[in-house]
Parts: sequence; structure tokens; C-alpha cells
Amino acid sequence: MRLSPVLAASLLLSACGGAADDQAAPAGNAATPVAPPPPAARPGPPSQAGWDLQSSDEGAALVLLSAPDRAAIRLFCPSAGNRLLVNVPGFRAVGSEERLSVGSGGEVATLVADTRGDRQRGGVTGAGAVPANLAALIAGPVAVNYGQQNSGPHPAPPAGLARSFVAACTDGAAEPAPPETTAGAGACMMQGSERLRVAPLRAVGTEPFWGARIEGRCVTYSHPEDQSGTRVWTRYAPAPNGGTWTGALGGLRFELTTRAAPGCSDGMSDRRYPIAVELLVGGERRRGCAAPL
Repeated sequence: MRLSPVLAASLLLSACGGAADDQAAPAGNAATPVAPPPPAARPGPPSQAGWDLQSSDEGAALVLLSAPDRAAIRLFCPSAGNRLLVNVPGFRAVGSEERLSVGSGGEVATLVADTRGDRQRGGVTGAGAVPANLAALIAGPVAVNYGQQNSGPHPAPPAGLARSFVAACTDGAAEPAPPETTAGAGACMMQGSERLRVAPLRAVGTEPFWGARIEGRCVTYSHPEDQSGTRVWTRYAPAPNGGTWTGALGGLRFELTTRAAPGCSDGMSDRRYPIAVELLVGGERRRGCAAPL
């Protein structure tokens, strides 16, 4: 039987295709090998995102961290002067935009922004007098607006951090007391318009080791990993036999309480101190002793 040229060509092509398929197929009935899944990524360090209250000789800052050492928003009150600075590193400076607004809900404050941006902190910073409604501005979800750029609304800062920040800002913004009262008084010795009459103290504790230098309402807390110490701006409340200094450190409550206790021992030496100290820091309660500087 004779095949037509077209049919013969078709059969030839089919035969070639089948041969190629046979060569590509794996021998026997073995399943086609599957590439192993990529190894799972190792988890990174735990996120430290959230609000934090930071303080130093320069002033107090309420910072929203988007990641460790990365700020999304930074509200800062310098220790000297009635000023509030709000910085958003993610904003891009606009040469024609001089207004930056910050607020929560229906409470808004408008600050003056540098149209050249903030070279020191990055992004854009708005500055102005401490608003009278500062507490309301951070009482709920916080948002910042600059022209067409927005950040937030972000979760509200914890109430304790917000109160401590407002206290630090409004203490600095308070009307000065008469000259005879404030003469020679540094920022640490002023609480609102009142000059504190608090003798400076040096406190020590063991197991774990820690130290604190108390000057007015400022407490410089130190430990082996932070030997130079971190200054905490606190609210001082006197008591008949001592006093309490309350603030925040690392987003947690910081509280140092003293009471008269002649013969207090630091547990490491033969020295005796006239004052006993109880410290709440990092969620832990610690004990120690103190003496005047």
C-alpha cells in the first residue's frame, strides 16, 4: 500500500516526537524528581517597635519606633525653653510647604516646618511652642500631616508614657518663678514653677549591681552595661521620711523610693548608710541604700 506524501510526513514527525519524548522520560516508573523547598529563613531579633520615652540632659522625647533604632515619629521637648519639635524621618521636604500638623482625633496642633528638611534627623521637622492641648494631642491614635504626606494614625502611646512626656514638656513651659526662687537653680531642681529643696543622693544596690545619682527630679540610673548612666526625668513627691521619684525608662515605669533607715547595708561591704532605697526598673523591684553626696 502506498502512502500519500502528506501522510508519510505526518507519521515521520510523530515518530520523531515520540522518540524525543521517550528519551526525555525517566527510566522505569520513577517519579519526576522535585526540587527541595528552600530552607526556612531564620527568625531575626524580636521587634522592639512601639512607643518609648527617652530622656537626657537635652530634654525628653516620645518616640514611636518602627524597628529597633528606627523612629517613625519623634516628639521632643528641649529641657530649656517652651518648645515642641515633631520629626518624621520618612517625610520628604517640599520647598513650598511650611506647615506640619500633629494630633489625635479632633485635636490638632500646627507647627512650622523647615522647607529644606532636617539634615540632622532626616525627613522633616515641625517646631513651635508647646501646645496647651499637648495631652489631648497624644491621648489617642497619633497622626502627622505634611502637605500631601501622612504618617498614621498610629496606636496611642501608653498612658503612663504620655503623662510623663507631657509633664516634662509642661514643666519646661511653665512660667518662671520669681528670680529669688530660681536663681542658681538648674532644670533638674525645678518642677513646674517650684524650686525643689532636695538634697542630692547617691544610691547603690547589688544582686544585680546598680547605681543612681539623684539631683532634684533627675535620676541618673546606671548598671554594668550602662556605666555612664541614663538620666530619667521624674516627678518628685516628698514623704515624711523620704520621697518618691516616678518616671519612665525604656517604655516601662521607673520608680525610686527612699526612707530613713540608719544602718542600711549594701550587702557587699561593712559600710552603713542612713537611707534605704527601693527601685522599680525594667519590671523588677530592687533594693539598695543611699547617702547624701
